[in-house]
Amino acid sequence: MDFNDSPDEAAFRAEVRNWLSANGQRRTRPDEAFGEGLDEAAKLALAKAWQAKKAAAGYAAITWPREAGGMGGTAMQQVIYQQEEAAYLVPQMIFEVSIGMGLPTVMRWAAPELKARFLRPGLAGEEIWCQLFSEPGAGSDTGAVRTRAMRDGDEWVINGQKVWTSSAHFGDFGILLARTDRDKPKQDGLTMFIVDLKAPGVEIRPIHQMSGDSEFNEVFFTDVRIPDQYRLGPEGGGWKVMLSTLMQERLSVGGNLPTDLHRQLIELARICVWDERPAIEDARVRARIADAYLDQQGVSLIISRGLTALSKGKTPGPEMSITKLVAAKAMQEISSFAMELAGPEGLLASEVLGGNWRYLQRLWLGSPGARIAGGTDEVLRNVIAERVLGLPGEIRTDRNVPFRELDRT
Repeated sequence: MDFNDSPDEAAFRAEVRNWLSANGQRRTRPDEAFGEGLDEAAKLALAKAWQAKKAAAGYAAITWPREAGGMGGTAMQQVIYQQEEAAYLVPQMIFEVSIGMGLPTVMRWAAPELKARFLRPGLAGEEIWCQLFSEPGAGSDTGAVRTRAMRDGDEWVINGQKVWTSSAHFGDFGILLARTDRDKPKQDGLTMFIVDLKAPGVEIRPIHQMSGDSEFNEVFFTDVRIPDQYRLGPEGGGWKVMLSTLMQERLSVGGNLPTDLHRQLIELARICVWDERPAIEDARVRARIADAYLDQQGVSLIISRGLTALSKGKTPGPEMSITKLVAAKAMQEISSFAMELAGPEGLLASEVLGGNWRYLQRLWLGSPGARIAGGTDEVLRNVIAERVLGLPGEIRTDRNVPFRELDRT
């Protein structure tokens, strides 16, 4: 692996640093959040202003072609920008689905007039997107979705429910996976659409999480009408469209393991008292901190291998499939250990314990979801076993069975 920038990469990194220094606000502490202290409306307005500035400079979608509003740059340039931007206070979980999943799906599968309508406003933050895949009975098994789309002339009538939909409560549009044929096997009877979240018949209910946030939503569709021109890909081709979206999601989730968690554990172990001594003096604590460091380094090295391939104009190998699985597990184990360090007091809010607990407490509350989002651990192990290691596929009893016979509701 090569950990050094090429001359061109170094020049681009310097350009990005100069732009961020002139336009952004550097983070002063690890847990500092964008728009801290603002209500949701003010935070959203500030986020849209940042996204518009970023798009105008060409950094909103570096690898996209110029005609779509991007920079026409390389994947390595995109990575460099993300590395540098991580030091700044920027919006989190507001535009990620738009830029990382929704709009790339539109760019790949939509008709030219839809691309002209949606891509540039989405990049500039004027419109926010979500993805509407998961349902109460179709989480890991995405092919089992029951939301129906019935053809009515030049329109489709949608009825059903989606759940765990990020950003829907402040979103404008979404990519929707719906069943258009119950007489075909479950993966073959699906179609993807663009849906207007402000359309009549769409009801969005935020889900209150134990962290106090409401990042996810239930979305209900009652006789919602979608014009056929908002269909993405061919009728019955939704499974292939969906897979192209999920590959983007799993890659983005896989790179989300912070690189300084072991340092935060060290600081906490110095102030926590075990048996009337600083916890850092306990050999078991030091061993757990070492494990945390190794987990972070392992993920970092896998990602670096992929970055080396990108830097040389190659495609990363199948080992990149492992990053999300390892990173999500490591986040949960590291944050759980931080709570163990504090003992019973670890259940107190960070406002009581002190600000240095804030980030790891939020990670502890949110990390279980990372083992579900973008594919559960079990699904990803099957993917790695079958597509990376070449092991025999899991026995499927529903293959080639019409969905009507599988759905007993």
